[in-house]
Amino acid sequence: MNETSRAQGWAITASAGVAALLFVLGILNGSYWAIAIPVAIVTLFALGLIAWVGYTIATIQVEADAAPEILATDAPDASGTSQTRTAEDVA
Repeated sequence: MNETSRAQGWAITASAGVAALLFVLGILNGSYWAIAIPVAIVTLFALGLIAWVGYTIATIQVEADAAPEILATDAPDASGTSQTRTAEDVA
């Protein structure tokens, strides 16, 4: 692990500690903003994730598989040979 990653980790830890301290102080003072800001952040984050998933589903391009689908498993029959059937065998 390099020193930059370690410094970033400590910065994130310190920031979370300061945010927790400010949250507790806001709650103890009865501030509306102490609840409103974290709830707004979490709500907007969740809505952003939902929008990202919807966008991904709407814009994905999947090519159809050209190979015929297998209708039965490759389980061997009594003679020990595999009995794989395709869509062409059934038709």
